[in-house]
Amino acid sequence: MFDYGDRTGYEPISDTDRKEFHEQGFLLLRNVLTEDHRAALEAAVDRVYAEEQAKGTTKKDGTLHLLGFLERDELFGELLTHPIAFPYMWGLAGWNIYTHHNHLDVTPPAAEPEKPYWGWHQDGYRQNSDPETMDPNLPRPMFSLKVAYVLSDLSETGRGATKVIPGSHLWNSLDRPKDLSVHNPDPEGTVEITANPGDAFIFDRRQWHSRSTNLSTITRKMLFVGYTYRWIRPLDELHPDVNGEWYRNRTPVQRQLIGEGTHTANYWGINWDGYVDDEIPLRKELKERGLLDRNIPWLR
Repeated sequence: MFDYGDRTGYEPISDTDRKEFHEQGFLLLRNVLTEDHRAALEAAVDRVYAEEQAKGTTKKDGTLHLLGFLERDELFGELLTHPIAFPYMWGLAGWNIYTHHNHLDVTPPAAEPEKPYWGWHQDGYRQNSDPETMDPNLPRPMFSLKVAYVLSDLSETGRGATKVIPGSHLWNSLDRPKDLSVHNPDPEGTVEITANPGDAFIFDRRQWHSRSTNLSTITRKMLFVGYTYRWIRPLDELHPDVNGEWYRNRTPVQRQLIGEGTHTANYWGINWDGYVDDEIPLRKELKERGLLDRNIPWLR
């Protein structure tokens, strides 16, 4: 549908990108979406936004944070295996993955001056507590990562872009100001991810990050697709109609990514005999392409 040349979604990521991601906790990728693809996605977002606005589900200030959006358009389903972004998902997390959490965000220009708030957090909710050790210097497991597709012009600060602290994915805590009723400066080292339409960024769910207020005249439009291991329960609810066109159009790998499995042990990557299930679609695809790697634990 859109021209990405000979990119298939199964090109291994570079050692340089893997190293930067592990050190910084995020990667900014330029020109991930072709312009016609970006424009089509923006049109789909605008349609969904109008539908939600008609239902009264947008906030009073016009913002929309819509969970589980993938089924709302064919283009959204195709993002699961985007030919440029997808290699980072399996390259950094492996073959036993699916999307547990995805959201469509529309942030119009703020109608009022910025109010004091402290939005810094790590994703994952109880993933930040349940597996933690008593050693504060031992980072928690990554467990999941997200790819964020930028549809609007966020090339300048002040347009509601995501803020991150590079390297903070290895911190289990972040000091909070004592008084949250006043404006507080961002933590030292904060970077606002400025990006052009069609760019994308990938981040470790442990990365300390925050929203920012849209002080511009441009409406921020973003699509976030999160991936985690299939043995972790979903956060968002997906209810694909197995008799519908959207579901019929999904490839075996995409069906794995929306949560399909043949039995409970399959979600753990094995058959009931305890051996790895080579028929799991993404593993099968990587194996046939010679992309499994004993030196990378998640690609064994």
